[in-house]
Amino acid sequence: MVDVMTDWGVDTVFGMVGHSNLGLADALRRSEENGKLRSFGIRHEGAGAFAASAYGKLTGRPAACFSIAGPGATNLLTGLWDAKVDRVPILALTGQVQSQVLGPGAFQEIPTAEAFSAVAEWSQTVVSSENASELMALAVKHAVVKRDVAHIVLPDEMQERPGLDDPPPRPRKGRVSETGISPQPSELQRALELLSKAERPVLVVGNGARPFRDKIVRFAERHDLPVITTFKAKGLIADDHPLGCGGLGRSGTRVGSSMMGRSDTLVVLGASFSNHTGISKKKPTIQVDFDRMMLGKFHPVDVPLWGEIEQTLSLLDARMEPSKSPGIRTEIADRKQRWRTEKERRAGWLDRKGAMHPAFLFEVLGRLAPEDAVLPVDVGNNTYAFGHYFECKAYQDVIMSGYLGSIGFALPAALGAWAACGDSRKVISISGDGGLGQYLADFTTAVKYAMPITHIVFNNDELAKISREQVGGLRPVWETSLVNPDFAAYAELCGGAGFRADRPEDVEEAVGAALAVRSGPFLVEVRVSPRWV
Repeated sequence: MVDVMTDWGVDTVFGMVGHSNLGLADALRRSEENGKLRSFGIRHEGAGAFAASAYGKLTGRPAACFSIAGPGATNLLTGLWDAKVDRVPILALTGQVQSQVLGPGAFQEIPTAEAFSAVAEWSQTVVSSENASELMALAVKHAVVKRDVAHIVLPDEMQERPGLDDPPPRPRKGRVSETGISPQPSELQRALELLSKAERPVLVVGNGARPFRDKIVRFAERHDLPVITTFKAKGLIADDHPLGCGGLGRSGTRVGSSMMGRSDTLVVLGASFSNHTGISKKKPTIQVDFDRMMLGKFHPVDVPLWGEIEQTLSLLDARMEPSKSPGIRTEIADRKQRWRTEKERRAGWLDRKGAMHPAFLFEVLGRLAPEDAVLPVDVGNNTYAFGHYFECKAYQDVIMSGYLGSIGFALPAALGAWAACGDSRKVISISGDGGLGQYLADFTTAVKYAMPITHIVFNNDELAKISREQVGGLRPVWETSLVNPDFAAYAELCGGAGFRADRPEDVEEAVGAALAVRSGPFLVEVRVSPRWV
């Protein structure tokens, strides 16, 4: 089964070895010794699932997470739901108690298949050696084709049984087709007619468009189209690009919102129109998606184009005259300059305790971060501030727990991102103190594998986003205060490096030192005000 898994391209696993997955673990060990996969032992199965989800978000390819029966399996569920709702391929391998004791209530027994039924697109229990390798082939195929969760349950005794002496081959070739959907000509013509009448069309790109960033930017440049992103697609176009307008929604900027507000036609690529996205439903809209269910999912659109984004843009480009509207670039530049002036003003704020505004940290990080950095971000005030103030460069990738919005995502996601790209790209994860506390022990995982990740934690001793929501709802602030360790000292005690920046003048030194590290993780703790985002 493990051979089939690696032959189908799954070469990275995250998990915790235990008594009901020892046979699986041994097969993974032998595969790693043969150079066919890499395994990362984590401290909490939830971190393993988030790491595998982040790996899929960055690469588009599935990684695996594995656990024992019972509590190990249930710990995977949050990370698997994160992958599911963000349309990420992922493979879950869970042990199970011996079949002969299943039912009466054995130690660590739960009905695993039932527990995973809602999250898994495909789930099967191995009950025979005859078809075990075919189950693995089907699992990976479902993960890849459906971009979803595939799950295999391995009862303890099945992990010890010999495989077939001459198992049939289970190659990927011939079982997974190439993608390449083109819109119907009549629908394409309707889109062209709508665009020909538009005076201020804009591109709105979602995370589904990320693999086609170069094509989208070239298309925008040929036709002088402003490019606005959803928050999940932040960084798809550089913020210093003359047509880049930043993001929409609660974590966006005034530039993106104003340019959409003044537009007369939206071309929406790979976005979902969720309530957090902020895409107008009142504008004439052309929507492009490879998934027919996403087209007009929440409300009708004028032209739903069923097709791959790259092919659809090529067809539109071939039939549109290149246009140049210097005025639109000047307008974008003026709006961006006004927003940058406001950001600079906020970056100078200190609260009465001397804690800084997050805009200051993100201005420094924006200058120092490599242009191809990978940036996992968490959930909370830190996330909103990142969306507002951090300016992305040309090939930076931002990954997040998008539709699930799970606090605690950033640190385990950094493990998965580093597993995906190694030392070829710098991984810089960002969380609040509440988020970091969720999987704090897995900082030692980064130490164990000498991952040179940089983790920035905003420390305000509070679940500040929730405090704001309580105040906004005219409720008393309750149970949002936190008792935190000295995070920088904690990092040192774990065997990594730490730096605490309590004053603005400390930040550049701390971030610069963290980004220069080549072996092992570096944590930068920054004191920020809980009142500002």
